[in-house]
Amino acid sequence: MKHALITGITGQDGSYLAELLLEKGYEVYGIMRRKSVVDYGNVEHIKDKIHFIYADMTDPVSLITAMKISQADEVYNLAAQSFVATSWEQPLATANIDALGVTNMLEAIRIVKPEARFYQASTSEMFGKVQAIPQSETTPFYPRSPYGVAKLYGHWITKNYRESYDLFACSGILFNHESERRGKEFVTRKITDAAARIKLGKQECVELGNLSAKRDWGHSKDYVKAMWLMLQADAPDDYVVATGETRTVREFVETAFRHLDINIKWEGEGVDEKGIDEATGKVVVRVNPQFFRPAEVELLLGDPAKAEEKLGWKREISFSQLVERMVKNDFDLVSKEM
Repeated sequence: MKHALITGITGQDGSYLAELLLEKGYEVYGIMRRKSVVDYGNVEHIKDKIHFIYADMTDPVSLITAMKISQADEVYNLAAQSFVATSWEQPLATANIDALGVTNMLEAIRIVKPEARFYQASTSEMFGKVQAIPQSETTPFYPRSPYGVAKLYGHWITKNYRESYDLFACSGILFNHESERRGKEFVTRKITDAAARIKLGKQECVELGNLSAKRDWGHSKDYVKAMWLMLQADAPDDYVVATGETRTVREFVETAFRHLDINIKWEGEGVDEKGIDEATGKVVVRVNPQFFRPAEVELLLGDPAKAEEKLGWKREISFSQLVERMVKNDFDLVSKEM
């Protein structure tokens, strides 16, 4: 029986990955930060099947202890300050967790069990101001946020430890991936939650930022399969995981509202833009300059050819299915509140 250690196990990706590994017969260990109130987050439903270890990405000693306890054969580093907007408000905390935290975890592996296989959650935000379309493993990086910069350090230190210490260390450059378990601070979940509340009369309007920003959106459940496949390969490498399709935030809004039979027409441009429900004539979407980033990432589009060819990975949940699942889940959640 293989042992796996997952940092960030209570988050969106951590929970789907834990489910996948449990299905495959792994002994699963998860790192949690100690809080005054225990919060199992997205793994509440499987908490009795997981061995939890209290540790912190900024505390190397605790990570060494976690490696000794788990004796992990595979380590998946999904812990991060993962909200781009917050990284401008907390740049040092973001760097400590998303950059130096990766080094702490790699050091713990090197000291305790150097034969363990390591997965680092890199991100398409490292491409930022894109230098090529689509973006692949060879596209130059140009991060546009403290989050992207910190993640780029984590990406390169992983490659450095692989080449310097011969660790089996991989980075997955994952493009935007969402799910029903996405936090409400992320724009996709903000949209689907708002659509459900507007449909049920609990909310009148949702305010958003740049509707023209383009993203490559997939489902988290598909993407954690790619993480696992990377650590089953014969040799460590880095892979882009994406759908190869790009959509605007506006398209995401339209798709989400359409699933609830709300058709939107748009009026105005830029900060004056409004989305109006064709049936009622009411404004249901409004652009607010407050939600624009200091440095915007306009277009992200990944090329997953390498992952598809070398790992045999493919996504199974389409963009429309992703949005429909999120909307249905939020509609059910809001209905229970009433």
